Amino acid sequence: MEDKYLLDTNVLIYYSNGMLNEKPVIEEMFKESFNISIVSKIEYLGWAGYRGNDRQNKSAREFIDIGNVLDLDNKIAEETISIRQKYSIKIPDAIITATAKIYRLILVTANVYDFTGVGVEIINPFDM
Repeated sequence: MEDKYLLDTNVLIYYSNGMLNEKPVIEEMFKESFNISIVSKIEYLGWAGYRGNDRQNKSAREFIDIGNVLDLDNKIAEETISIRQKYSIKIPDAIITATAKIYRLILVTANVYDFTGVGVEIINPFDM
């Protein structure tokens, strides 16, 4: 199952806060491994909720280490440029979109509006 989806940062945060833990499909996504963009790793580990809390930082890093972090490479960079030239989308969201496109993954995000119309299949985790 983990090879089918790319999880947006907000899904990681909601899951960590227990807001998605009763969703069997989401639980299955996180069971063994999950795909995230390098941008989501940066956003999640840099999230203000972890500032100054070593225990939470350690726990967050252990959680992210379970995941499959898809790095930024030249293919993703070129796709990001193409997306930015066509759509009004923030750079981090464009990189996440490009990652989903290049790896042919379904983007799981609660911020559906941010990604609507940019050419990737999107699923809202709260609708699963």
